[in-house]
Amino acid sequence: MNAAACALLRARDALTDLRPQPDDITADAIAGLSRTPRTLPSKYFYDAEGSRLFEAITRVPEYYLTRTELALLEAQLPSIAQAIGPGAHVVEYGSGSGRKTELLLEHLRDPVAYTPVEISRTAVLDATARLSQHFPQIEMLPVCADFTKPLDLPESTQRAQRTVMFFPGSTLGNFTNDDAVHLLDAMRQTMGEGGCALIGIDLDKDDALIEAAYNDAAGVTAAFTLNLLARLNREIGSDFDLDGFRHRAVYARKRLRIETFLVSQRGQTVHVGDRAFSFDDGEAIQVEYSHKYTDARFAELAARAGLKITHGWNDARDWFGLRLLQPA
Repeated sequence: MNAAACALLRARDALTDLRPQPDDITADAIAGLSRTPRTLPSKYFYDAEGSRLFEAITRVPEYYLTRTELALLEAQLPSIAQAIGPGAHVVEYGSGSGRKTELLLEHLRDPVAYTPVEISRTAVLDATARLSQHFPQIEMLPVCADFTKPLDLPESTQRAQRTVMFFPGSTLGNFTNDDAVHLLDAMRQTMGEGGCALIGIDLDKDDALIEAAYNDAAGVTAAFTLNLLARLNREIGSDFDLDGFRHRAVYARKRLRIETFLVSQRGQTVHVGDRAFSFDDGEAIQVEYSHKYTDARFAELAARAGLKITHGWNDARDWFGLRLLQPA
């Protein structure tokens, strides 16, 4: 058995499986399309093709977020590691198999355990297996669960000095403000009184720069958005005409967020399950938010969740930030 297979076997043995019941995609789609205005849940973006397309988005020239956060981490990790301190149990929301996770684990002083929390059992096992090969001294304790709810974490064999919630990538911005507060509150409960959270946030800036990141010239983001409809067609038998909808993403400055839509290109009828939905020409389906933050706005969200900002790091252009939070 090779090293990768051994690592995967260890990950399976360590897995805490709190997987929720499977989503009812048909019911969720019907519920969203029955609303005014119409919506579809963004959580369904990430099938295999959606995940592949999102990785491609992170490499297009207009999408500054990933490379800016990565450069910020590389520049500030000595300071971040000092603020976090030794003996951490790192808990990451999402599979976290990429360079950001490796950088954090490399720079922390004597981390004792790493717990990725991911709703996909395959994703969390694969991530843990990969990272265990890089960090054999760190105990890997994967959890398959819905991370929007407080969790009872598996205990490491070595006593951790503190629990560190790691949530990079500006993913918090995909939640409504109320849902973001709910998630931050769940983090606070999971980390405990002595814990902290390191969170990536995309900062408010020039409208054109932000909008370009979600409307790349190569059309990768448009393909990613339309793949949501392709997934529904494939998995639940709906009959969306992919040529009948187009991607649109605009920065709503008053709400400090990108709002992404799929816009009907003509009058048409779409069937989902046993329901028929008629669309007018130009009618939009809202599919995602991507909130951007000012310091005041983010501090307000944190305070509503019982958290306070203790440290902050921005890149030189103030495009992206990392914030360290702890219970207030």
